[in-house]
Amino acid sequence: MTPARRVLLATGSAVAAIGLLVAVDRGLRRRFGRPPRRDISPDADSLRDYQDVEIRAIDGSTLRGWLRKSTATEPVAAALIVHGWGGSAHDMLPVSDALIDLGLDTLLLDARGHGRSDDVAVSSMPAFADDLRAALQWIRTTDRVDAERLVLVGHSVGAGACLFVAADDAGIAGVVSLASMADPRDLMAGLMGPRVPTSFARLAFLYIEHVIGHRFREFAPIYTIGRGHIPVLLLHGARDATVPVEDAYRLHAQAPTTSTLVIVEEADHFSIEALDSARPELSKFLKEVRGQR
Repeated sequence: MTPARRVLLATGSAVAAIGLLVAVDRGLRRRFGRPPRRDISPDADSLRDYQDVEIRAIDGSTLRGWLRKSTATEPVAAALIVHGWGGSAHDMLPVSDALIDLGLDTLLLDARGHGRSDDVAVSSMPAFADDLRAALQWIRTTDRVDAERLVLVGHSVGAGACLFVAADDAGIAGVVSLASMADPRDLMAGLMGPRVPTSFARLAFLYIEHVIGHRFREFAPIYTIGRGHIPVLLLHGARDATVPVEDAYRLHAQAPTTSTLVIVEEADHFSIEALDSARPELSKFLKEVRGQR
Protein backbone atom coordinates (compact mmCIF):
# COMPACT_ATOMS: atom_id res chain seq x y z
CA MET A 1 0.00 0.00 0.00
CA THR A 2 1.39 3.36 -0.96
CA PRO A 3 1.89 6.10 1.67
CA ALA A 4 -0.83 8.16 0.00
CA ARG A 5 -3.33 5.31 0.29
CA ARG A 6 -2.40 4.78 3.96
CA VAL A 7 -3.04 8.46 4.69
CA LEU A 8 -6.32 8.32 2.78
CA LEU A 9 -7.42 5.18 4.64
CA ALA A 10 -6.44 6.62 8.03
CA THR A 11 -8.25 9.88 7.25
CA GLY A 12 -11.37 8.02 6.17
CA SER A 13 -11.33 5.88 9.31
CA ALA A 14 -10.92 8.95 11.51
CA VAL A 15 -13.80 10.73 9.79
CA ALA A 16 -16.00 7.64 10.18
CA ALA A 17 -15.08 7.34 13.88
CA ILE A 18 -15.81 11.02 14.47
CA GLY A 19 -19.14 10.68 12.67
CA LEU A 20 -20.03 7.68 14.81
CA LEU A 21 -19.12 9.53 18.01
CA VAL A 22 -21.21 12.53 16.96
CA ALA A 23 -24.16 10.25 16.22
CA VAL A 24 -23.71 8.44 19.54
CA ASP A 25 -23.45 11.75 21.41
CA ARG A 26 -26.59 13.19 19.84
CA GLY A 27 -28.56 10.00 20.30
CA LEU A 28 -27.55 9.46 23.92
CA ARG A 29 -28.09 13.07 24.93
CA ARG A 30 -31.51 13.07 23.30
CA ARG A 31 -32.52 9.75 24.88
CA PHE A 32 -30.79 9.86 28.25
CA GLY A 33 -29.09 13.24 28.73
CA ARG A 34 -31.81 15.62 29.81
CA PRO A 35 -35.54 15.12 30.32
CA PRO A 36 -38.10 17.69 29.17
CA ARG A 37 -39.25 20.06 31.88
CA ARG A 38 -42.85 19.94 32.97
CA ASP A 39 -44.89 22.98 33.86
CA ILE A 40 -44.87 23.35 37.64
CA SER A 41 -48.03 24.94 38.98
CA PRO A 42 -48.33 23.95 42.64
CA ASP A 43 -51.51 24.53 44.54
CA ALA A 44 -50.97 27.40 46.98
CA ASP A 45 -52.96 25.67 49.72
CA SER A 46 -50.76 22.57 49.55
CA LEU A 47 -47.69 24.73 50.20
CA ARG A 48 -49.07 27.08 52.81
CA ASP A 49 -46.45 25.95 55.34
CA TYR A 50 -43.42 26.04 53.06
CA GLN A 51 -40.33 28.22 52.84
CA ASP A 52 -38.94 28.82 49.36
CA VAL A 53 -35.17 28.28 49.43
CA GLU A 54 -32.28 28.77 47.02
CA ILE A 55 -29.10 26.70 47.24
CA ARG A 56 -25.86 27.09 45.29
CA ALA A 57 -25.06 23.99 43.22
CA ILE A 58 -21.59 22.59 42.62
CA ASP A 59 -21.31 24.46 39.30
CA GLY A 60 -22.45 27.77 40.76
CA SER A 61 -25.99 27.54 39.41
CA THR A 62 -29.10 27.74 41.58
CA LEU A 63 -31.05 24.88 43.08
CA ARG A 64 -34.58 25.59 44.25
CA GLY A 65 -36.49 23.82 46.99
CA TRP A 66 -39.26 24.00 49.55
CA LEU A 67 -38.54 23.66 53.26
CA ARG A 68 -41.50 22.49 55.31
CA LYS A 69 -41.43 22.42 59.11
CA SER A 70 -43.11 19.88 61.35
CA THR A 71 -44.57 20.61 64.77
CA ALA A 72 -41.73 18.75 66.49
CA THR A 73 -39.65 20.58 69.05
CA GLU A 74 -36.08 21.53 68.25
CA PRO A 75 -33.67 20.09 67.39
CA VAL A 76 -35.60 18.03 64.85
CA ALA A 77 -34.84 15.17 62.54
CA ALA A 78 -35.11 16.13 58.90
CA ALA A 79 -35.51 14.48 55.52
CA LEU A 80 -34.05 15.65 52.23
CA ILE A 81 -36.38 14.54 49.45
CA VAL A 82 -35.57 14.33 45.74
CA HIS A 83 -37.76 13.31 42.82
CA GLY A 84 -37.01 11.02 39.89
CA TRP A 85 -36.04 11.56 36.26
CA GLY A 86 -38.21 14.23 34.67
CA GLY A 87 -39.99 14.92 37.96
CA SER A 88 -39.98 17.78 40.42
CA ALA A 89 -40.28 18.61 44.10
CA HIS A 90 -44.02 19.04 43.61
CA ASP A 91 -44.36 15.34 42.76
CA MET A 92 -42.95 14.45 46.17
CA LEU A 93 -45.43 16.43 48.29
CA PRO A 94 -47.29 13.23 49.39
CA VAL A 95 -43.97 11.92 50.75
CA SER A 96 -43.36 15.20 52.52
CA ASP A 97 -46.84 15.06 54.08
CA ALA A 98 -46.17 11.59 55.47
CA LEU A 99 -42.80 12.56 56.92
CA ILE A 100 -44.08 15.77 58.50
CA ASP A 101 -46.86 13.79 60.16
CA LEU A 102 -44.13 11.57 61.61
CA GLY A 103 -42.27 14.57 63.06
CA LEU A 104 -39.60 15.32 60.48
CA ASP A 105 -38.91 18.63 58.78
CA THR A 106 -38.59 18.13 55.04
CA LEU A 107 -36.62 19.81 52.28
CA LEU A 108 -38.04 19.03 48.84
CA LEU A 109 -35.38 19.60 46.20
CA ASP A 110 -35.56 20.25 42.47
CA ALA A 111 -32.46 18.72 40.86
CA ARG A 112 -30.74 20.76 38.16
CA GLY A 113 -32.60 20.53 34.88
CA HIS A 114 -35.85 19.84 36.73
CA GLY A 115 -38.67 21.88 38.24
CA ARG A 116 -37.60 25.40 39.18
CA SER A 117 -33.85 24.80 39.43
CA ASP A 118 -31.33 26.05 36.87
CA ASP A 119 -30.48 23.99 33.83
CA VAL A 120 -27.70 21.44 33.46
CA ALA A 121 -25.92 20.26 30.32
CA VAL A 122 -26.36 16.55 31.09
CA SER A 123 -28.52 15.20 33.89
CA SER A 124 -27.48 11.92 35.49
CA MET A 125 -27.59 9.99 38.75
CA PRO A 126 -24.19 11.45 39.78
CA ALA A 127 -25.48 14.96 38.95
CA PHE A 128 -28.50 14.32 41.19
CA ALA A 129 -26.05 13.20 43.87
CA ASP A 130 -24.04 16.42 43.55
CA ASP A 131 -27.25 18.40 44.05
CA LEU A 132 -28.10 16.34 47.13
CA ARG A 133 -24.66 17.04 48.60
CA ALA A 134 -25.14 20.77 48.06
CA ALA A 135 -28.56 20.61 49.73
CA LEU A 136 -27.14 18.59 52.63
CA GLN A 137 -24.47 21.22 53.18
CA TRP A 138 -27.20 23.87 53.24
CA ILE A 139 -29.56 22.05 55.62
CA ARG A 140 -26.75 21.20 58.02
CA THR A 141 -26.20 24.91 58.61
CA THR A 142 -29.77 25.51 59.79
CA ASP A 143 -30.16 25.94 63.54
CA ARG A 144 -33.39 23.97 63.88
CA VAL A 145 -32.22 20.69 62.32
CA ASP A 146 -30.25 17.99 64.13
CA ALA A 147 -27.39 17.32 61.69
CA GLU A 148 -27.01 13.77 63.03
CA ARG A 149 -30.61 12.81 62.24
CA LEU A 150 -30.79 13.40 58.50
CA VAL A 151 -32.63 10.98 56.25
CA LEU A 152 -32.40 10.89 52.46
CA VAL A 153 -35.56 10.06 50.52
CA GLY A 154 -35.53 9.59 46.76
CA HIS A 155 -37.64 8.26 43.92
CA SER A 156 -36.20 6.24 41.01
CA VAL A 157 -33.02 8.00 39.78
CA GLY A 158 -33.27 10.18 42.88
CA ALA A 159 -33.30 7.06 45.07
CA GLY A 160 -30.15 5.83 43.39
CA ALA A 161 -28.54 9.21 43.99
CA CYS A 162 -29.47 9.01 47.68
CA LEU A 163 -27.76 5.62 47.98
CA PHE A 164 -24.69 7.00 46.19
CA VAL A 165 -24.44 9.97 48.57
CA ALA A 166 -25.05 7.86 51.68
CA ALA A 167 -22.30 5.43 50.68
CA ASP A 168 -19.70 8.13 51.36
CA ASP A 169 -21.40 10.25 54.03
CA ALA A 170 -21.26 8.82 57.53
CA GLY A 171 -23.57 11.57 58.77
CA ILE A 172 -26.63 10.17 57.01
CA ALA A 173 -28.91 8.33 59.45
CA GLY A 174 -30.86 6.35 56.85
CA VAL A 175 -32.20 6.18 53.29
CA VAL A 176 -35.75 5.65 52.07
CA SER A 177 -35.60 4.37 48.50
CA LEU A 178 -38.74 4.55 46.36
CA ALA A 179 -38.58 2.40 43.21
CA SER A 180 -34.82 2.50 42.77
CA MET A 181 -33.26 0.67 39.84
CA ALA A 182 -30.50 -1.79 40.65
CA ASP A 183 -28.19 -0.84 37.78
CA PRO A 184 -28.76 2.09 35.36
CA ARG A 185 -26.70 0.27 32.74
CA ASP A 186 -29.12 -2.67 32.74
CA LEU A 187 -32.10 -0.33 32.48
CA MET A 188 -30.61 1.62 29.57
CA ALA A 189 -29.66 -1.59 27.78
CA GLY A 190 -33.30 -2.61 27.98
CA LEU A 191 -34.40 0.73 26.57
CA MET A 192 -31.96 0.42 23.67
CA GLY A 193 -33.58 -2.85 22.72
CA PRO A 194 -32.25 -6.11 21.27
CA ARG A 195 -31.62 -4.62 17.82
CA VAL A 196 -28.74 -2.47 19.07
CA PRO A 197 -25.48 -4.34 18.36
CA THR A 198 -23.45 -5.32 21.41
CA SER A 199 -20.41 -3.42 20.14
CA PHE A 200 -22.46 -0.24 19.74
CA ALA A 201 -24.00 -0.62 23.20
CA ARG A 202 -20.55 -1.11 24.71
CA LEU A 203 -19.32 2.06 22.98
CA ALA A 204 -22.41 3.92 24.15
CA PHE A 205 -21.88 2.94 27.79
CA LEU A 206 -18.21 3.92 27.67
CA TYR A 207 -19.19 7.28 26.22
CA ILE A 208 -21.87 7.81 28.87
CA GLU A 209 -19.28 7.18 31.56
CA HIS A 210 -16.98 9.69 29.87
CA VAL A 211 -19.69 12.37 29.65
CA ILE A 212 -20.90 12.06 33.25
CA GLY A 213 -17.42 11.54 34.68
CA HIS A 214 -18.18 8.34 36.62
CA ARG A 215 -18.01 4.63 36.01
CA PHE A 216 -21.28 2.75 36.51
CA ARG A 217 -19.64 0.69 39.24
CA GLU A 218 -19.07 3.89 41.22
CA PHE A 219 -22.70 4.97 41.44
CA ALA A 220 -25.01 2.10 40.46
CA PRO A 221 -27.23 1.26 43.46
CA ILE A 222 -26.37 -2.43 43.24
CA TYR A 223 -22.81 -1.45 44.23
CA THR A 224 -23.41 1.54 46.53
CA ILE A 225 -26.14 0.09 48.74
CA GLY A 226 -23.68 -2.07 50.64
CA ARG A 227 -20.91 0.52 50.97
CA GLY A 228 -22.54 2.86 53.45
CA HIS A 229 -23.67 0.25 56.01
CA ILE A 230 -26.62 2.43 57.03
CA PRO A 231 -30.31 1.51 57.41
CA VAL A 232 -32.18 1.44 54.10
CA LEU A 233 -35.92 1.11 53.55
CA LEU A 234 -36.66 -0.21 50.05
CA LEU A 235 -40.20 0.50 48.88
CA HIS A 236 -41.20 -0.79 45.44
CA GLY A 237 -44.47 -1.20 43.58
CA ALA A 238 -45.40 -4.72 42.50
CA ARG A 239 -46.89 -3.27 39.30
CA ASP A 240 -43.84 -1.19 38.37
CA ALA A 241 -43.43 -1.44 34.58
CA THR A 242 -40.53 1.04 34.44
CA VAL A 243 -38.16 -0.47 36.99
CA PRO A 244 -39.04 -4.14 37.55
CA VAL A 245 -39.73 -5.24 41.10
CA GLU A 246 -36.90 -7.75 40.71
CA ASP A 247 -34.52 -4.79 41.07
CA ALA A 248 -35.77 -4.28 44.63
CA TYR A 249 -35.01 -7.89 45.49
CA ARG A 250 -31.54 -7.55 43.94
CA LEU A 251 -30.82 -4.46 46.03
CA HIS A 252 -32.14 -6.07 49.19
CA ALA A 253 -29.82 -9.03 48.63
CA GLN A 254 -26.80 -6.71 48.34
CA ALA A 255 -27.76 -4.42 51.21
CA PRO A 256 -26.43 -4.62 54.77
CA THR A 257 -28.45 -6.45 57.40
CA THR A 258 -30.28 -3.23 58.27
CA SER A 259 -32.11 -3.21 54.92
CA THR A 260 -35.92 -3.51 54.97
CA LEU A 261 -37.87 -4.44 51.83
CA VAL A 262 -41.54 -3.55 51.41
CA ILE A 263 -43.43 -4.42 48.22
CA VAL A 264 -46.54 -2.29 47.72
CA GLU A 265 -48.93 -4.55 45.82
CA GLU A 266 -51.14 -1.93 44.14
CA ALA A 267 -48.39 0.55 43.23
CA ASP A 268 -46.67 1.20 39.91
CA HIS A 269 -43.53 3.26 39.30
CA PHE A 270 -45.25 6.61 39.70
CA SER A 271 -47.56 5.80 42.62
CA ILE A 272 -45.92 8.22 45.05
CA GLU A 273 -49.14 8.48 47.02
CA ALA A 274 -49.03 4.72 47.62
CA LEU A 275 -46.55 5.47 50.39
CA ASP A 276 -49.58 5.86 52.66
CA SER A 277 -50.16 2.11 52.54
CA ALA A 278 -46.59 1.60 53.78
CA ARG A 279 -46.94 4.19 56.57
CA PRO A 280 -46.54 1.61 59.40
CA GLU A 281 -43.25 0.32 57.94
CA LEU A 282 -42.05 3.87 57.30
CA SER A 283 -42.90 4.93 60.87
CA LYS A 284 -41.10 1.91 62.35
CA PHE A 285 -38.05 2.52 60.17
CA LEU A 286 -37.78 6.19 61.10
CA LYS A 287 -38.19 5.47 64.83
CA GLU A 288 -35.36 2.94 64.65
CA VAL A 289 -33.16 5.34 62.66
CA ARG A 290 -33.74 8.22 65.07
CA GLY A 291 -33.30 5.99 68.09
CA GLN A 292 -29.83 4.83 67.16
CA ARG A 293 -28.30 8.26 66.53
